[in-house]
Amino acid sequence: MLTGNGCPKTALSIRDALEALEGRWKLLILFALSSGPKRFRQLSGEVTGITDKILSKELKALEMNQLVNRKVFDTFPPTVEYSITEHGASLEKVLEELHYWGLAHRTKIMVNN
Repeated sequence: MLTGNGCPKTALSIRDALEALEGRWKLLILFALSSGPKRFRQLSGEVTGITDKILSKELKALEMNQLVNRKVFDTFPPTVEYSITEHGASLEKVLEELHYWGLAHRTKIMVNN
């Protein structure tokens, strides 16, 4: 468990993780891809509320951080498929814990209001 002892290396690693996953959409995109490869339209439909422009931008950032693969098939018109990398899949436990924490948080907030 992290102790928050102010260790610069701990702070740097957390900052690096947050920078790679920052924003409203990246974790949701990774969660959608965790069930298998998807084409752009499929992702757009699963990650509700995201615009095509932002989805494209976020996919490029995830690809740059080696969390997502982009595969172009030699078809006409070209078919592009996105999948989670092994490195991205290493976030599975984090995503699962966030899911459960979010459920508990929602329940707590609804009970207290």
